[in-house]
Amino acid sequence: MRVELFDFDLPDERIALRPADPRDSARLLVVRPGSDLADRIVRDLPNYLREGDALVFNDTRVIPAQLSGRRVRADGATAQIDATLHMRTAPDVWKAFVRPAKRLTVGDRIAFGHEGGACLIGTLDATVTEKGDAGEVTLAFDVSGPYLDEALRTVGHIPLPPYIAGKRAEDERDRADYQTIYAKEEGAVAAPTAGLHFTDTLFDALDAKGIERHFVTLHVGAGTFLPVKADDTADHKMHAEIGHVSRETADALNAVRARGGRIISVGTTSLRLLESAAAEDGTLAEWSGATDIFITPGYRFRTADMLLTNFHLPRSTLFMLVSAFSGLDTMREAYAHAIDSGYRFYSYGDGSLLFRTDQ
Repeated sequence: MRVELFDFDLPDERIALRPADPRDSARLLVVRPGSDLADRIVRDLPNYLREGDALVFNDTRVIPAQLSGRRVRADGATAQIDATLHMRTAPDVWKAFVRPAKRLTVGDRIAFGHEGGACLIGTLDATVTEKGDAGEVTLAFDVSGPYLDEALRTVGHIPLPPYIAGKRAEDERDRADYQTIYAKEEGAVAAPTAGLHFTDTLFDALDAKGIERHFVTLHVGAGTFLPVKADDTADHKMHAEIGHVSRETADALNAVRARGGRIISVGTTSLRLLESAAAEDGTLAEWSGATDIFITPGYRFRTADMLLTNFHLPRSTLFMLVSAFSGLDTMREAYAHAIDSGYRFYSYGDGSLLFRTDQ
């Protein structure tokens, strides 16, 4: 499909720089294909669910994956390097997007975090072991496992999306704001932002209505921020992300479906993982691995009946996914309404509750 079909104009003032307070007071646009749009707020969510339905959350936890450092060579030549980690491949190895990539070659050493005091010597050191496309490199760090995790917490920064970072600096509030209240499994470099709307109060309301909660893990990578530069979706390459669906969660969701309950995916990351793990008939089983699934209109969904998600970038893979879920014409109409009505967009913005186009 032509990527231009997924383009739209978004005024700068629609980009949210801080989340709603409280989180569940954010606006919620309810989108049911073939029906009128409904303007609600997130805490109205239980009104659209039934006893026996199940919400599926991504419990990944954002790590401070934004690093700054110096490339150091034996001849004394140095260069400033910025890196965003996006996928861990071993206890001491991360794939990262770096700038400027042209200043790096395989074998180069990078010293990150001079002021941080990590690793007992004031730096976190890594070696470039591989160079890929689009500024991607593989970094092997001098420390491993939990020692590397602690070092990243000391020298790293929360990797705010570029549409926020370009307007203001990261601050201490973001360490809490850019994390779901149920975040558990460390490894994401971007938040599963639909989950940022949930509060303990909203969870209590969902519990009271008999709505189940289940968790999967997909470590969201920095590739989620990359624009689609191709003219046709067939020419776009998705970056892989690591995920896991437990046997317990798979069995529980199969049981929900068997008794006629609905599955509501909280976020596109949860949905992409469920679709990666599902058999052709929609049955789920325990699953672990890397997924680079790319969902565009024409895709036949096998798992979720509804999707709770934020408002996404024009020409992005995420806007393509929601257009596949509820229909391109429906989503173009919904986004035009959201822009005209003052909805707040992107990671810290408002939400939408989408019904699947064939429901």
